[in-house]
Amino acid sequence: MSSPRPKTKPEPPQIDSYVTTLLQGIAKGKSIVNYPKGQKIFSQGDEADAIFFVETGHIKLTVVSTAGQEAVLALLGVRDFLGEGCMVGQTRRANSATALKLSTLFRVEKLAMLRALHEQPELSEKFISALLTRNINLEEDLCDQLFNHSEKRLARVLLKLARLREHELVPDAKLPVPSHETLAAMVGTTRARITHFMNKFRKLGLIDYNGELTVRTELLTDLVLHD
Repeated sequence: MSSPRPKTKPEPPQIDSYVTTLLQGIAKGKSIVNYPKGQKIFSQGDEADAIFFVETGHIKLTVVSTAGQEAVLALLGVRDFLGEGCMVGQTRRANSATALKLSTLFRVEKLAMLRALHEQPELSEKFISALLTRNINLEEDLCDQLFNHSEKRLARVLLKLARLREHELVPDAKLPVPSHETLAAMVGTTRARITHFMNKFRKLGLIDYNGELTVRTELLTDLVLHD
């Protein structure tokens, strides 16, 4: 009788000290919250009273239409922020945020964040830079939806997911295998089309499966940049 295989320990979360350092000047109105996989951080329609910064993990932003149709707005990772609408007068959440894996977030109350931005020039500068980067990404996503076919949009989504894991793109980025339903919602196509393109990418050597998804970022970038 063969001996049972030893249980493998789950990979510890990757902690990036950037967020901790960025918010270290905020003494009051800041807390650290852990969210297990699948837990809602906030829901569409909730009171908007705080902004969140991701220290570890992955977060999915979604919105539901009046007809009940759900769309994935973004997948966020380390160094990203969410819930920033409260900073400009948004009283209710316009979307929902859900942890895709065990995630650690800093929760900063609205007034504490506004005070810190006024009193800490370095924090204000970095936050404005992050907002501008977010705006550029949103414009690129809109152009992607309007002008690119679904195959190229999928390639771009995979590159964004690869950046979530490493923050910066590496040649062979490894990440948990996302569901085809989630990819279809992000790309704006059907699950069947996602399955077709993922199989095509695998045959072309652009991605690989081996317990997790390996994204060949340089090859996928060529696909995004060239027809």
